Parts: sequence; structure tokens; C-alpha cells
Amino acid sequence: QVQLVESGGGLVQAGGSLRLSCAASGSIFSINTMGWYRQAPGNQRELVAAATSDGSTNYADSVKGRFTISRDNAKKIVYLQMDSLKPEDTAVYYCNAIIKAPGTLYGGNYWGKGTLVTVAS
Repeated sequence: QVQLVESGGGLVQAGGSLRLSCAASGSIFSINTMGWYRQAPGNQRELVAAATSDGSTNYADSVKGRFTISRDNAKKIVYLQMDSLKPEDTAVYYCNAIIKAPGTLYGGNYWGKGTLVTVAS
């Protein structure tokens, strides 16, 4: 079994910062992409940022220049540093990873349970 556990959400004033963490554990042979999605009430889940195992990153236009994704591959952790937060960043943030278990050919798509980020105006 593979688990993704997020931490670091909370309430922050507009303009403030938060750092989210997501740790992967369980039966893991390799991890390809790790990333963060978010879902605000009434909206679809959307990609915020993603990072591949070779260091390539991708960001939603709405967070470019404000958010930074990083990975500690040895610890199997992905971080999302969120600066200059805006009320429209309020959402549940979900960790996502493509993880290959030992003895398998293809990776599976795994999700964390989510952590709530609330940005007050």
C-alpha cells in the first residue's frame, strides 16, 4: 500500500506564506511526478504545480512567481512554498504522485486526503 500524507495547511492573512509538505510511504520502487492540486468550493480540481524526478517543474499561470514546488527524493517528500497568498488561493490542496511499486511495469496515480488552506482578506 502507498500513502501520501499532507501537512502544513491552515489560516493565513492575504500576503502571507505557508509551506505544504507531502510525504510518500509504503511499497515504493520509484516516484515519477509529484505535485499539488487544489479544489475550491464549486470548482473543479486543478493543477497547481508538479515536479518530475529529474527536476522539471510546471506551474499553473495563477501561481507562477508566488509558489515554488520542490522535492526531497531521498525522503520521498514534496513541498509547496506558497508566498504572497491571495484569498482566491483558498482551497483544499491535494498531493498527487505517480508511484511504481516493486515488481510492476507501470506507476499508479495516488492522492492524499487533502489539507485546507484558507486565505483571509
